Amino acid sequence: MPTNPSFDIAHLAHVEMYTDKFEESLDFFTNVYGLTLSGQDENSAYLRAFDDYEFHSLKLTRHSTTGVGHIAYRCASPEALERRMKAIEASGYKVIGWVEGDMGHGRAFRFEDPFGHVFEIYWETVRYEAPAHERAKLKNIAQRYHGRGASPRRLDHLNLLAADVCEFRRFMETCLGSRVTEMIQLDNGRTGGCWFTINNKTYDLACTEEHGGGHARLHHVTYATDTREDILRAADIFLENGVHIETGPHKHAIQGTFFLYVWEPAGNRVELANSGARLILAPDWEPVVWTETERKRGQAWGLKTIESFHTHGTPPVKNPGQH
Repeated sequence: MPTNPSFDIAHLAHVEMYTDKFEESLDFFTNVYGLTLSGQDENSAYLRAFDDYEFHSLKLTRHSTTGVGHIAYRCASPEALERRMKAIEASGYKVIGWVEGDMGHGRAFRFEDPFGHVFEIYWETVRYEAPAHERAKLKNIAQRYHGRGASPRRLDHLNLLAADVCEFRRFMETCLGSRVTEMIQLDNGRTGGCWFTINNKTYDLACTEEHGGGHARLHHVTYATDTREDILRAADIFLENGVHIETGPHKHAIQGTFFLYVWEPAGNRVELANSGARLILAPDWEPVVWTETERKRGQAWGLKTIESFHTHGTPPVKNPGQH
């Protein structure tokens, strides 16, 4: 199987997150997490990190619940968008069709995975034009480093929950041309998790097994920092601002990422992460397979994975474990 059948998809572009505490969540993401508000309409705030080149990388939407609204990837060209659209239409997966763009991009083609997560792909984008007070001294970055809150550099990845990770893998490979860089193989034969990339990053999306019987749930959204020290500084900022720190700072065994997980005010899990300079450059990379026994040893330095990391997702499940 080719490592990437098309290279039609350029990168993970943005994530739409639902919140039922809109004002509190917006305050968190701007003043504590340290993103910048690019624009706002009646229902959504468009947020970005200082080195994201597009208008936004997080769309925070007022809603009756929490979770993920949609996941967006930008294509490599108009022709790539057309090719991917045809491949998705022929895939047998649910097609939603074309939707008009929002503040951050032009029209997008939407489709759905077997577990209810909505994806979209697009080409036409809005590049961020920094106002005078956000303009960087160096012309090769989109926005100045303001140092407000945790102030991450860019959107990195997200993690979704699915009842069948193998089926989700087929969806990602078929619809987006993704390849798996690392995965968990459970003793019962099921796949516990897969980490996907569509470029040379180690991963831009992860999928882990749904244990709560939920539908279309989000595990977390992650932004990248320059250094591990940024994450240690962020931990103090979160502490001082009464943010629930779930686990970390620590280092993942899978992907080697230095991490910190917190819950924003509505309960969505967000992460700050630093993977150093690790890239997947080998065109014939074979997925690294982790066994259940290896995972039970804990994270890289032995920290055991806390129970809520396996059970907490958004939106919450009314009757956990009931399918």
